Amino acid sequence: MRQNYRLTIAYDGSRYYGWEHQPNTDLTIQGKLENVLSLMVGTPVEVIGAGRTDAGVHAKAMIANAFLETELSEEEIRDYMNRYLPDDICAKEVRRAGDRFHSRYNALGKTYCYTCYMGATKPVFDRKYVYVLEESPDVERMRQAAEYLMGEHDFASFCSNPRMKKSTVRKVDSIEIVQKGDYLTFTYHGTGFLQHMVRILTGTLLEVGYGRRTPESMQELLEAKKRALAGPTAPAQGLCMVKVDYH
Repeated sequence: MRQNYRLTIAYDGSRYYGWEHQPNTDLTIQGKLENVLSLMVGTPVEVIGAGRTDAGVHAKAMIANAFLETELSEEEIRDYMNRYLPDDICAKEVRRAGDRFHSRYNALGKTYCYTCYMGATKPVFDRKYVYVLEESPDVERMRQAAEYLMGEHDFASFCSNPRMKKSTVRKVDSIEIVQKGDYLTFTYHGTGFLQHMVRILTGTLLEVGYGRRTPESMQELLEAKKRALAGPTAPAQGLCMVKVDYH
């Protein structure tokens, strides 16, 4: 019987061109998952993800769903996936879901974490997962700036897609900025995020931390709705999807 399954997937996005299918390459997370599941059931399988992480972005718990016709148990599906998936992609959990469960449309919120490194020496073992900063930003200034960005706003200034046809209004519930030793993390929770939004928010907040912008200028940026006025897009390797919320 054809059954909908909810998949919890972790991956190191370093060598992939993002989650979504791309022309002329099979190096996407969605593509790798579909190849393995299609091999398992003997017919083409579509895997739907809760989000579309960019090239080089990681995930600790991306949620996806797929309809499968198989006699295998949930654990057997998980084990089959992990046997044939590359070492940098892991099926953490496989659970039966209702036919109407849709990983993207049913998602209520998402948590992303962006990690920076500010140490005096090179982070050899973390180098693929952090953005190495050349100077230490002022954390308190960045926290002040983040206060302006929380809540429901039009985040057009923080969207890299100039042809965005849908609404650019999003709600950001929280932005936590924490320094622990040589590491600086930005943790964002919101109902959803625009293309490159978390990375642009991070790049802009870092400029505040460096004294190149004032915390108060965030209000003007939101009102301007112009991407060119915001800060740079922080590199992909520092970003990780941490959690997706559902009922």
